[in-house]
Amino acid sequence: MNNPNFGTQDVKHQWVAFALMFAFFAVAPYFVYPIFLMKVMCFALFACAFNLLLGFGGLLSFGHAMFFGTAGYAAAHASKAWGWNPEFSVLFATLCATALAWLVGLLAIRRQGIYFAMITLALSQMVFFVFLQTPFTGGEDGIQGVPRGLLLGLFDLSNNTAMYIFVMVVFFAGFALVWRIVHSPFGQVLKAIRENEQRALSLGFDTDNFKLIAFVLSGLVAGMAGGTKALVFQLASLTDVHWTMSGEVVLMTLVGGLGTLFGPVVGAAVIVTMQNYLAQLGSWVTVVQGLVFVLCVMLFRKGVVGEIAGFLRKPL
Repeated sequence: MNNPNFGTQDVKHQWVAFALMFAFFAVAPYFVYPIFLMKVMCFALFACAFNLLLGFGGLLSFGHAMFFGTAGYAAAHASKAWGWNPEFSVLFATLCATALAWLVGLLAIRRQGIYFAMITLALSQMVFFVFLQTPFTGGEDGIQGVPRGLLLGLFDLSNNTAMYIFVMVVFFAGFALVWRIVHSPFGQVLKAIRENEQRALSLGFDTDNFKLIAFVLSGLVAGMAGGTKALVFQLASLTDVHWTMSGEVVLMTLVGGLGTLFGPVVGAAVIVTMQNYLAQLGSWVTVVQGLVFVLCVMLFRKGVVGEIAGFLRKPL
């Protein structure tokens, strides 16, 4: 028999999880290297953006790195070449990623399944080669020595503490945006389209328009993550726009829990931690990642957070 309090319990669990996540990132810099934590937050936000599209919209993109990498180049160029403050650089990067997502969405969104995935992959590769050949990107060297600048003209982000607070604000702003989208009427329609698009069409919803908006919003959040990462590491490179980055964000989302709010954050933390602490293994890191992915698929079909959420829903 269904428990009528499950919906209320889910919301309560989400608020508890949010409080724990905020407490963790607020306290962690005292025990963990701040640059590592900032990398986790940037990739967690990127994974949240991807999860909005796949987990809640049912659209598998193999080219999401194009928004992440484009934002990185935009923020780096605005900061280094134009001398913009960090808040304007990240805003500019987000707008560039959003505009690109709109253009790509117009081309790809009317296709479904593997065709949609292949179109996004092909367009992502086109963007990769554009950045490889365009002079301002520095080619294979990327844009190096990007200044972090003065936030609001007052706070020097070359100080890691100030930079950490800035990244944390951007991360939670992006996460809150995704949370609001998922729990809005728009988010409910998006879930309905994911479950049964033909039924949503029969109810009078313009599904292509909803999917396009979701694609653009996903690109926007990915842009926030990419622009922030470029300032953290003072570098924009081809790595962030390469197809392998699109594969990594898929892995992060599935390991953490597809279609869950906090799953991408946990998945990003797991993958970034593996890359950081297993770096001495060289190319074997990808083998270890593959093994982790296989184990998660076999033992945690819903991802780490998905399995925990399923356990909490069980009646005591």
